[in-house]
Amino acid sequence: MSSAGYKDFGYTDAEAGHMHARFLPHVLRFAGQLQPGMRVLDVGCGNGFTCGEFLRRGCQVVGIDLSCQGVEIARRMYPSGRFEVLPADAKLLENLTETPFDLIVSTEVVEHLYAPREYIGGCFDALKSGGRFICTTPYHGYLKNLAIAIAGKWDSHANPLWDGGHIKHWSRRTLSLLLEEAGFVNLQFRGSGRIPRLWMTMVMCGDKP
Repeated sequence: MSSAGYKDFGYTDAEAGHMHARFLPHVLRFAGQLQPGMRVLDVGCGNGFTCGEFLRRGCQVVGIDLSCQGVEIARRMYPSGRFEVLPADAKLLENLTETPFDLIVSTEVVEHLYAPREYIGGCFDALKSGGRFICTTPYHGYLKNLAIAIAGKWDSHANPLWDGGHIKHWSRRTLSLLLEEAGFVNLQFRGSGRIPRLWMTMVMCGDKP
């Protein structure tokens, strides 16, 4: 997630995004039993809403995002967390000057990235051995792509005029390959929203050996 060419999302409040209801229950289930003091990093934290859910459960939370507005809101709403305007790249942990984390979450981010391997490598390095990475992204599989095409909806679904919009469409297979290539094991998958195979989003987690 490089700052080059980044267009700020333009957060105006601290409310949940429209997709939180879809992915957050799965994210929390994949996170497992959260212990007080567990260290969590949210990569692409936006306005900090997801961070707030982990803070309420007693975790120590760091959030990063390129949105200055989002980080300002997060700092105001969740003063017990740490929030920084930083890119998610290969130097993620070095730039944070933190020790590796127990858990990393990254929701609705990877579809916006030109260089997802830099992002996933940075996340892998920022996680301690035995830690877990959880990410979400809009689901794109054969049946859903076919349905979009038949309905003539590709121009609106993947609008090239949306500055800062989605530039990569991920299937379960391609997202799995990205995580496996980085070194994650024990991958788990959940689809959410609509009927199976036409899911709105997908949630995947993997563990660092």
